[in-house]
Amino acid sequence: MIEIKNLEKAFGRLNVLKGMNLTIPKGQATGIVGPNGAGKTTLIKTILGLVKADSGSISVNGIELNGNWDYRKDIGYMPQVARYPENMKVNELLSFIKKLRDQNPVYEEELIDQFSLRSELEKPLRTLSGGNRQKVGAILSMMFNPEILFFDEPTAGLDPQSSHKFKQRVKAEKENGKTVIITSHIMSELEQLVDHVIFILDGNIRYYGSMQNLLDESEEDRLEAAIARMMDTPSEENDTKREPGTITKSQKLETA
Repeated sequence: MIEIKNLEKAFGRLNVLKGMNLTIPKGQATGIVGPNGAGKTTLIKTILGLVKADSGSISVNGIELNGNWDYRKDIGYMPQVARYPENMKVNELLSFIKKLRDQNPVYEEELIDQFSLRSELEKPLRTLSGGNRQKVGAILSMMFNPEILFFDEPTAGLDPQSSHKFKQRVKAEKENGKTVIITSHIMSELEQLVDHVIFILDGNIRYYGSMQNLLDESEEDRLEAAIARMMDTPSEENDTKREPGTITKSQKLETA
C-alpha cells in the first residue's frame, strides 16, 4: 500500500504538489492522468525518492520514507525517457543493475524473449532505436518481480506488436496481484489496463475513484471524454463531489 499525507513540493515559486493526500491499496491498477505540468511525474519521483518533498509524509508497504531506501527493492520503475550510459552494452547494463540492486532476477530471460531483444544484447545502448530502449526499460522494471510497478508513458515509441506484448504483460502482472500505476496521455491505453483513476490538476487531486464511477458521474462512455469534461468543470464543483485523495465507501468495497 502507498500512503501519502499532506505532500507538498515546490520548485522555486512554482508549487507543484499542494498538500496532496492519497492512499493506493495493494493490488490495485491505477492510472494517473492530467495535463502537462499537473504534477504527475513529480508525484511518482517523490514516491521513488528521486525528488525530496518539502513537507508531508510517504509510506510504502508500511515503511515511511525517511532516508531508508530498502523499500525500493519492492518497486519497478519504467521512466518515459530512460538515460543509460551510451557506450554500455545492453547485457552489461542488465548485469550492472543486478549488482546494484543486489537481487537475483526472476523474469530476465523470459522478458528478453518476450520483447524480442536477444539480438540486441551485445549492442551499445547508443545504437538502439527508441523503441528498443523502451523495451530495455520494461525489462529492467519487471525482471526482479517487484510488488509495485510504475510505468510513465510506457508505450511511447513502441511499435504496435511490442505495445501489445507490453499490455499483455501488464495485464498478467495485474492479475497476479501487483500494484500497477501508469501515467499516460493515451486514454484508450488506460481503459485497457487500469480500474481506478487519479486525475491531477494544478498539483491537486480532483478525482480518485473507479473508472466506472467516473464514467457514470460524467455521463460519458469513454475516459478521454470524461477527463475533458472534468477539465472544463470548475475545481470547486469537483471538490464538492469528493474530497481529494479519499475513497468512498463503495470504492473501498471494490478495492478490498
